[in-house]
Amino acid sequence: MDFAHLVQTYGYLAVALGSFLEGEAILLAGSLAAYQGHLSLPVVWAIAVVGSFLGNLPYFLAGRRFGPRFMQRFACLHDRKDRLERLLERHHLLIVPALRFLYGLRMAGLVALGAGRMPLMRYMLLDLVGALIWSAFVCAAGYGAGGAFSKLVEAGATPAQLTLFAAVLGATLLWLVRRRQAASRRD
Repeated sequence: MDFAHLVQTYGYLAVALGSFLEGEAILLAGSLAAYQGHLSLPVVWAIAVVGSFLGNLPYFLAGRRFGPRFMQRFACLHDRKDRLERLLERHHLLIVPALRFLYGLRMAGLVALGAGRMPLMRYMLLDLVGALIWSAFVCAAGYGAGGAFSKLVEAGATPAQLTLFAAVLGATLLWLVRRRQAASRRD
């Protein structure tokens, strides 16, 4: 069994599971596989939308059921809840879709939203918008990376050069994420 067959057989399942768990890396890989023709990009995107939407719902519902107890028991959630409430005051319609992009706040934010006064249907509509945007953004990045790597290969890049390019790109992305996390802790 070759790699292409594995991707074609289990790729959509991996995208669904990765999206449910907010695995950007899995969705990037699925989009890259779509660029290579192993998967269909519209199907990868649709699965990612559904998986990421369904992946957030349990946290919101847990906040409805257990939110106040969680907030009292875990100080870190309480601190994040205060920050989230300040953000909600200023940007109440944008915060739900943006939670996917606010590293370190996603789970706590969803629990806090569930514990708050936001109606379930409003939350679901806004979260669906967030799932559509997040999935499109990550799919575009993965598909675009596939195009960039193809251009490098066509230009005669060696495997060592491709590895170096991927390492620099990965390190840059990691640096940006950590910088964003540090900034969010300061706020």
